[in-house]
Amino acid sequence: MPTVEPEPTPATGTHHLREVAESFGADAERYDRARPRYPRALVDRVVAAAPGPAAPGSAAPGPGAPGPAVLDVGCGTGIVARQFRAAGCAVLGVEPDARMAAVARRDGVVVEEAVFEGWEPAGRRFDAVVAGQAWHWVDPVAGAAKAARVLRPGGLLAVFWHVPEPPAQVGAAFLAACRRVAPELPLGAGAAPRSALSVYEPMFAKAADGIRAAGGFGEPERWRFDRERHCTRDSWLAQLPTSGVLTRLPADEVARVVDEVGAAFAVLEGGSTMPCATVAVVAARTGTT
Repeated sequence: MPTVEPEPTPATGTHHLREVAESFGADAERYDRARPRYPRALVDRVVAAAPGPAAPGSAAPGPGAPGPAVLDVGCGTGIVARQFRAAGCAVLGVEPDARMAAVARRDGVVVEEAVFEGWEPAGRRFDAVVAGQAWHWVDPVAGAAKAARVLRPGGLLAVFWHVPEPPAQVGAAFLAACRRVAPELPLGAGAAPRSALSVYEPMFAKAADGIRAAGGFGEPERWRFDRERHCTRDSWLAQLPTSGVLTRLPADEVARVVDEVGAAFAVLEGGSTMPCATVAVVAARTGTT
């Protein structure tokens, strides 16, 4: 996935860009098919670090489920929720986009439609609050404060992002095509392509700073899971329109970007095996109540 997101102004943040945050449902089916899944090691580590199943009836859904109660923030089409459910957890999703929520529900994920900061937990408590590729759309302080409110003592807040490092010519082609097709996009038009980790670093730092500012948590940690991901030209181009940079553009402009990136990818016969890190910012809920 290209490592470029709409850039906020210094006085705001991506969580203020609601029209972008709620645009991914424009093609929810493609999103669910094309977006990569998360490392099993990440899911297992969150489950192992969570305090364990809550008392019966203390969290919804899934009464009697054997594993921890997990709240999935910005659950989208249920990619993260399904992975935690497969690990034995009872999972509740919160998602503002009805189109994304409908796809998640089709696969049996329980979803409540709301922006997380305004969502009402109704006294429910959870062993873990997670967010995959979504926390940058949440106010980092208000979101962390809400997470502290709904977590049991010792419960875990874990927010994480994929950080793929695409071939240089593919990343450069994506940036150049976006700037030609939609010069109004806030992509830093004069900037050179950057490494994936340098693009995502401000998101990691903002998440950790928000957790510290909200209070109620121990010092945030970073967990990193490295792997290699092989992408064919077709699989890469299938995922491309789900980028937040493109989800609001007209179909003809998206097609032009896809064509230009496809031309750059075509020289990589057989596709490309690229490094992909998944980085989590994690903190445990403190206190006894």
